[in-house]
Amino acid sequence: MRAAGNRLAPAAALLLLALLVAVVVRLPWAGDLGIHAATLQRLRHDLFDPGDPLVASDAPSPYYTPWTLLLGCVAKATGLGVFVVLRIAALMSLAVLVTGVWSFTGTFLERTPPAGRGRRAAVTALTLLCLALLWGTTLFNWSGFLGLNSLALTVSYPSTFALGASFWLWALLRRATALPHFLGAGVLWAVILLSHQFTGVVASLGALAMLLGARPWPGRAVWLRLGAGLALGLVLLAVWPYYPFFGLFGTEGLEEIHRSLYRDLPGRFWLTALVGGAALALRWWRDRRDPLVLFCLLGAVVFAAGGLSGHWSWGRVLPAVLIPAQVAAALEVFRAPRRAVRAVLGAVVAAALAVGAWTQSGTLGYVLPRSALPGGVAAKYREPWPGYHWLTPWVRYGDVVLAKKWPARQIPAYGAYTVAPGYPDFFLDDEAARISAARTFFAADSTRQRRLDVLRRYGVRWVVAYPGDGGLPLERVAVGPRGQVLYRVGE
Repeated sequence: MRAAGNRLAPAAALLLLALLVAVVVRLPWAGDLGIHAATLQRLRHDLFDPGDPLVASDAPSPYYTPWTLLLGCVAKATGLGVFVVLRIAALMSLAVLVTGVWSFTGTFLERTPPAGRGRRAAVTALTLLCLALLWGTTLFNWSGFLGLNSLALTVSYPSTFALGASFWLWALLRRATALPHFLGAGVLWAVILLSHQFTGVVASLGALAMLLGARPWPGRAVWLRLGAGLALGLVLLAVWPYYPFFGLFGTEGLEEIHRSLYRDLPGRFWLTALVGGAALALRWWRDRRDPLVLFCLLGAVVFAAGGLSGHWSWGRVLPAVLIPAQVAAALEVFRAPRRAVRAVLGAVVAAALAVGAWTQSGTLGYVLPRSALPGGVAAKYREPWPGYHWLTPWVRYGDVVLAKKWPARQIPAYGAYTVAPGYPDFFLDDEAARISAARTFFAADSTRQRRLDVLRRYGVRWVVAYPGDGGLPLERVAVGPRGQVLYRVGE
């Protein structure tokens, strides 16, 4: 039975990874792909002074990170298009994630080594399966969360790289002894925070848990080395030239869009709570300072504080609650001290993974045509956004396009700017004025003169809208796949 488990988990994990690689080829568009593609567009044209990625402004942006800078260098050096580079980024992020999980789970096996490399591969594979499938029966997609369907849509985002790097950070801190180890951890911590700030908070809570759960308790010399690594990380955060990291504290406009993170928690996460919670309870029974238990508790405290205080954006810390529970479920199948407990937990985990796989089976639709999917699976598939490739024969790099919010989330991916940013733009001083201008143009009660003023003020060359959206009578140039029209603005 044990040998079969050692073979089945790696085989299932390889199938899951093969599915994700196939998804990368398709690169389904949803969520924030537009802002990340736009960021690469600016960097491939100017690595040192890219300006705001969404609008024609010199404002700094938190999307210019060490990770996107590396990808921008790849795009500039090779001449590859941004969507090809995003596919490369997705494969690199998957590699960082898989190897990070391998390294992190290995730290829990080193003191009582399993019998052979096959067991470690099985533990890592089962951990990956739990991270991807052990969620709930209500589909949940958000960047920074490792559910299979969510990961399929966000695998090319910086959050995936940051999560993979977080596993490396936690593994490094569990093994760190010498000063170079802690200095390296400080650099990695800063890179994670700069690359995806919400995941950086998760990484920080995990790092704290790894230190508080260390056996034996770290001595004075270790804390001094840790302080040096922390100081180095803070210096890197302070000197990052592309945006003021500490200027992000106190930014507004993020709460309402994150309110949904506190809705339908049982439906989204009951498998994690049931199976992962049981595994964490077993670990807590054996060790009151178990690092995975501490990690989950720290995340739960911050998440609950956000809900009680109305700081809904704190809900992005939820992976700090889920990841340790999912990792614990995988570890306990192999590491629980009693064979009967391992057998029962293994059966429960296998059943929970099957339920999770069925819930997220619509992910197959990103690889296979809908007609090839069984009826039950096809019903779970959600069509991704079509994108705006149809604009590119006319709209050139740097042209300003006037559009409503949702088109403005995608159009900059092809090199154009929009009048109003489609995403919160933290360091853009005239963001409110730009949003107001876009609304004014499309408002039914706006005068012709007010609409002309908007076009002239922002140098608009094109308008993208549905025929019934309102605006001015302009030259009709092209029609998109969903009926949107590209209009040319006269000189």
